[in-house]
Amino acid sequence: MSYPRVLCLGEILFDCLADRAGLPLEEVQSWTPYPGGAPANVACGLVKLGTAAGFIGCVGSDRAGDDLVQVLQEVGVETAGVQRHPTAPTRQVYVTRSDKGDRTFAGFGETPTTEFADAFLQSNSLPVVWFENADFLVLGTLELAYPQTQDAIAQALNLAEQYNVKVIVDLNWRPMFWPNPDDAKQPILNLLKSADFLKVSDDEAELFFGTTDPGAIQYRVGSLEGVLVTAGDREIAYSLGENEGKLTAFSVEPVDTTGAGDSFVAGFIYQLCQRGINSLSDPQVAQEVVQFASGVGALTTLKPGAIAAQPTLAEVEAFLSQISA
Repeated sequence: MSYPRVLCLGEILFDCLADRAGLPLEEVQSWTPYPGGAPANVACGLVKLGTAAGFIGCVGSDRAGDDLVQVLQEVGVETAGVQRHPTAPTRQVYVTRSDKGDRTFAGFGETPTTEFADAFLQSNSLPVVWFENADFLVLGTLELAYPQTQDAIAQALNLAEQYNVKVIVDLNWRPMFWPNPDDAKQPILNLLKSADFLKVSDDEAELFFGTTDPGAIQYRVGSLEGVLVTAGDREIAYSLGENEGKLTAFSVEPVDTTGAGDSFVAGFIYQLCQRGINSLSDPQVAQEVVQFASGVGALTTLKPGAIAAQPTLAEVEAFLSQISA
């Protein structure tokens, strides 16, 4: 029996995207739901690139939960780690867009953030056999906002340590997920002590570390083997092993930037699976790994929706070949 090589734990939800770009929240008249949630996006992005991935999270026993599980299964993500809550609803988040495609998270409607199903992931129901056979565990930080799911994350980290699974954290700061955002910093910094690789945006880097220098962040956290700092459509700075550098982001005309960072993470992990972590000691390989990840992220912005827009390996290779020609 085969098991997923990469485990993605956290939220899966519907991003309800404003049908018209450039409007403030109060003027939006219609929304289109797209499957999303950072860890789920990463899992789908990995499978589309050809790497087996499994999702661990909790959805409601509702139509939205059924639909999201079906999306994962249609993409090819392993879903044995999905739990169903009997009463709490599956999360949805409203997203407005600027004329340039940049998004703003505009809230959860009438349901408090603590009452969605993903807040109730059970630590004693994690698929232990997955951890026994995996190479990587991918985590965000949003689910640290909820005590029950925070316990599940702690258990996942214990299993990762027990079975030598590398931990990759995408900080993915979204204060609206926290009942009190002021309570977020310490649990997030505690999580990073268990991480091997960290991906942050430049804004997140400034907020949590006071610098956008990935080498300085790597030194400050102490346990990290690599740090990636993305700056939207401008550049990516990285510190991987002993190699530091910067790359200019690919220039494309974005339609929707939702999930671009998650696709970047998927591209990075795909490269780690293909080349091995030790290959990052080669400065040329480190640069190529980041360039590939950047290409995956850029291509995801060309269509609406985080998962539907994700490219295949062939599409990424064709894009990079065209760029370098």
